Amino acid sequence: MEALMNLMHGFGVLADPMNIVYMFVGITLGVLIGVLPGLGGANGVAILLPLTFSMSPTSAIIMLSCIYWGALFGGAITSVLFNIPGEPWSVATTFDGHPMAQQGRAGEALTAAFTSSFFGAFLAVVLITFLAPVIAGFALRFGPAEFFAVQLLTFCSFVGMGKESPFKVLTAMMLGFALAAVGLDTVTGQLRMTFGTIELLRGFDFLIAVIGLFGIGEILLTMEEGLAFKGKSARINPAVVLHTWKQLPKYWITALRGSIVGCWMGITPGGATPASFMSYGLAKRFSRNGSRFGTGEIEGVVAPETAAHAAGTSALLPMLTLGIPGSPTAAVLLGGLLIWGLQPGPLLFVEQKEFVWGLIASMYLGNVVGLIVVLTTVPLFASILRIPFSIIAPIIIVICAVGAYTVHNAFMDIAVMLVFGVLGYVFKKLSYPLAPLVLALVLGDMAESSFRQAMLLSQGDLAIFWSNPLVGTIVTLALTMLFWPVISLGIARLRARQGGKAAVSLK
Repeated sequence: MEALMNLMHGFGVLADPMNIVYMFVGITLGVLIGVLPGLGGANGVAILLPLTFSMSPTSAIIMLSCIYWGALFGGAITSVLFNIPGEPWSVATTFDGHPMAQQGRAGEALTAAFTSSFFGAFLAVVLITFLAPVIAGFALRFGPAEFFAVQLLTFCSFVGMGKESPFKVLTAMMLGFALAAVGLDTVTGQLRMTFGTIELLRGFDFLIAVIGLFGIGEILLTMEEGLAFKGKSARINPAVVLHTWKQLPKYWITALRGSIVGCWMGITPGGATPASFMSYGLAKRFSRNGSRFGTGEIEGVVAPETAAHAAGTSALLPMLTLGIPGSPTAAVLLGGLLIWGLQPGPLLFVEQKEFVWGLIASMYLGNVVGLIVVLTTVPLFASILRIPFSIIAPIIIVICAVGAYTVHNAFMDIAVMLVFGVLGYVFKKLSYPLAPLVLALVLGDMAESSFRQAMLLSQGDLAIFWSNPLVGTIVTLALTMLFWPVISLGIARLRARQGGKAAVSLK
């Protein structure tokens, strides 16, 4: 009851007309940031942070957090239309979202993505409202061993739950690990696989790799297939939104599971990107239509989008309650709080109640505003598919190049993007999955650091991964998923033998 009273007080703070204006401005800017590959929510918030120094802390954090919501929504737009993830967490959305666009169902895919994002974020905000102290205490239990266990679970779920050949999945994942290891070793300071090239000191940035693998790779494939968008004749009208909403209740279990995975990964904090991959893998495994994932299943859009938004939203919880940012954008917002003289932690809910509950109320209203803004622009974005490929392809290449350059302001990154584009093209021609490669590339460094920190704490004893029920359960579940293809094959053979014996006895 106290939480509801505080929330109502927060809506009272939000009633200031200028705060509503800042909210709309933030959502609009965030959508544009999400559409531009390589910029990202964290960079967008960091760039615009100085503009908020003259505002009150409440108004400033409302605007910046709405930029974050807008970026979460906007990342799905280019993923669906052009197979170019606008944000890292939108990679999994491309697997089924882009095939839907190629089939002339761009409006349906975008509506499903935006609505699922709204649902995931809404559940995460409810979690923040009522369970902040409990969740904050749970997050404190995560150390290096627990972080590695979560990352191991993500890797193993792709091997055990995927429909592709385990050999191809492991091959792609090993290549991703190798690419993630290039550069400076953050633990020892040693150089790894730089081959005397200064440009490789910082390694391969995940965003640049994704832009190349999906953006440039898709353009190369489209050029080979006839220089045309398959979905260019799609007719989009507002009725598509209502039609899609009628279908979505069928996938409520997928949306709820994705939201739970996202909230868990956002709070621990694993991040929105692995949350979207894990949710997609679980949906693919347990769905009755799992074999059709990757060909344009709407459920394949619902799963990653709910998880990504739930993770992105719930990442603010440890930042507010513990001062531990759960995502890069949350880290930038944490810096803003310190600049405004606010100290995140449990006392923030007592000493700055107006600020905290005003922010939480803005999450509710900002999520609704974001959904309205992006849904009203669905016809506009979907109509882009009608532009001839000969016109839009050079524009896409320029946007990709600009996005790759802005990550580090280096021309070398454009060349790296093109190399990854060719690699993506080869992978698709050979029917090798890109998802495990991307997953290993983004989580490789994090998993390695967590593993080595755990080994340093235990002095090389692997028993640390079973040192408490939490980490032991996660690691055991991960290993079960890893060997699930072998286990399921053994079960199938055992059943076949029992069936054969039964047939012989009947004779």
